[in-house]
Formats: sequence, structure tokens, C-alpha cells
Amino acid sequence: MALLPNPIVLQRADPYVLRTDDGYLFTGSYPVYDRITLRRSKTLSGLQQAEEHTIWHKHESGTGEMSELIWAPEIHRVNGQWVIYFAAAHTTAIDPAADTFQHRVFCLTCDDADPITGEWVERGQVDTGMDTFALDATSFMHTDGHQYLIWAQQDLNIEGHSNLYIACMENPWTLATKPVMLSKPELDWEKIRFIVEEGPAVLKHGDKIFVTFSASGTGPEYAMGMLTANADADLLDPANWTKSSEPVFTSDETVRQFGPGHNSFTTTEDGQDVLIYHCRNYVEILGDPLFDPNRHARMGLITWREDGTPDFGTPQMDTRWTPATTDVLPADGHLDVDETL
Repeated sequence: MALLPNPIVLQRADPYVLRTDDGYLFTGSYPVYDRITLRRSKTLSGLQQAEEHTIWHKHESGTGEMSELIWAPEIHRVNGQWVIYFAAAHTTAIDPAADTFQHRVFCLTCDDADPITGEWVERGQVDTGMDTFALDATSFMHTDGHQYLIWAQQDLNIEGHSNLYIACMENPWTLATKPVMLSKPELDWEKIRFIVEEGPAVLKHGDKIFVTFSASGTGPEYAMGMLTANADADLLDPANWTKSSEPVFTSDETVRQFGPGHNSFTTTEDGQDVLIYHCRNYVEILGDPLFDPNRHARMGLITWREDGTPDFGTPQMDTRWTPATTDVLPADGHLDVDETL
């Protein structure tokens, strides 16, 4: 198999790609965590050089919600409306009672045709019925005509920092049903350094719905797991979901790719299913891992087994220049290079 042009976007963790009639829209965590950006390209390989546009900026620090640590935006199209979900905190401090950050899930919408030049409206916090650490909301429209939301959130009565929840939506920023817990970290590989399930992403194929997620700490132990349900099942019944006992996508030291995860899905220009994910190409991190910017956005082709389940393969080696651990992140958070190895 020919090597893909990886990374597709440098220094953008938590990558989300949405294919539209005008090409590919890309967003992800901006390294200084202060804004939400979009870029558009006709091709996946062209996303690195595509112009990046800031469509929303965090509130002034110290002013309350949405003022710190803007994480993991995703852009969706819901009933003709552009929708962005993201996580934000009101402080960078750790909540001592929860032993984690103080993020909640928030929503923006845009009714204009072009989400890059259009006006975005703040819809506020998505009330999940639980006032605890929450992040990584993703959304999908189902064949029953309903919008669903899946996200990660902490339950202080359950060991760990986040579990996966699902609900049906009344509108993009309002739940129509009570949250249902789909999964919690309970397998050994989900509990390395941190007890976490996060970053859900939805992949539909045939008569199945797959939800991938990421677990454990964000170092080389970070890996992807998967839940599976029949497409015609009641998706709000956790009994209808089955968790794979082993991770489905993991680090590969032979090609220097470590901690793959927080993925999304799209298709190539000719319609082949693609896994979009981030990972680092080194293990030793200088300083606070939260502010190490070199989790680059990458892609890999998905193949399908005879039983209808996805085969994500293994992370591919870098084919483009990438920053080293000693490279300094520019003050504006944007590294603009496109050299090939």
C-alpha cells in the first residue's frame, strides 16, 4: 500500500474532518487553546497548506464560562444548520474534588451557507443533567430521523475521569432524553496512567453503527477502543452495545507513532473510508504534556473485514517534515510548513 501524505495538519490534536460539497472542512484543538478555527481544502492532503480562519475566540479570561482551555471542537451539519461542539472551562485550575479540569460542553450554530465567512451564534452550555467535567461531544443523524449526541463525562460515583454517554436531541444544544451511559473504563488497557474513555466518533457501515473512543493517558498508552450496535436497535439501551475487549488502534514503535487516538471519520475523494486521528512521533515530552503541541493530525485508510467490522490497520510513518521536541510553538499557535521527507 502506498504511503499516505502524513501528517495532514501539523500541531492540531483532536482532529475533526467533515466532507462537504465544497471539499473538506477541518478543525481541531488550537495549541494555545484560545480559539476555534476552520480551514477548507479540496483534498485531504491539501489541508496543511489551506488558509486557517478563526471563527470564534474564547471569552476574556476571568469572565466566566468559555474563557479558558478551548478543547476539541467538531463541526457538524444538522438539518441544514452548521453546528460546532467544543469543551471549555472557566479556569485553568484543577477541581480538587473531581481531580480533573472544569470543562463543560458548549455549542455554536451558523445559519449562513459558508461556515467560514458566516456568523456564529453562541448557544451556551449543553445541559447534560450532570454538573461535572464533560468534553468531546460528537453528533450524528440516524435513520430514525433523530439527532444523537455522544460525549464523555465524569460521574463522581464511578472510578475514573470520564465515561461515554448518549442522548437524543431536541435541537443541537438541548437534550430531548436523559443521558444514558454507554461505557466506562473497566478494561486494563483503558486504565493506564488515567482512567478515561473520551473522544467518541461514529462510523456507519452496512447494518452496524460503530463508536470508537480513546482511553488511558495521552502518552504512548493512548489507544482506540470500539463499541458496536445494530443500526436498527434502540441506541439508547446500553445493552444493545458491545465493547471490543482489546484496543482497535494502538502505538507502533516500528514507525515511531505513539498514542494514536481522538479520531474522526471521513472518505477520500474517491469514496474510500478514512480514519482521521492524532499521535506523536516521540515519547519523551519536555514540560507539561498538555502544552506539547506536536500531536499532529494524520489519516489512514479503513478496510472492511468479511464480518462487516472495520480494520484500522496500524499508524503509518511520517512522510512529511514534523517538528521535534525542541521546536518552539509560534506565539500565534500556527506552524506553516509543508516539507516532505
